Amino acid sequence: MNNNIKCLQTEDIEINCSPSLQKKFHSNFWKYLYMIWENFVKNLLADPNELQVWQKVDRHGNIYWQAYDPATGKSFSSGSETDVSMWIEQVYRY
Repeated sequence: MNNNIKCLQTEDIEINCSPSLQKKFHSNFWKYLYMIWENFVKNLLADPNELQVWQKVDRHGNIYWQAYDPATGKSFSSGSETDVSMWIEQVYRY
């Protein structure tokens, strides 16, 4: 049995990529990298007992809000920012 395996050198591979596509990829890459760095720093400096509120998008494109209070372990989710604000007021009303 004869194994004729040929390895391609990098100069043998031609990549047809328009400059605008390269620019878009480069731009998206740096935006993504910045987002990762921003989240890392935010999580590093965050107080673990501080109330957390964030906005999410489901697979259908619907925007909703989530809140979590680590001190009480309670959480809340709603499509309305107003509802989340009212929940926060109730949690901290005592």
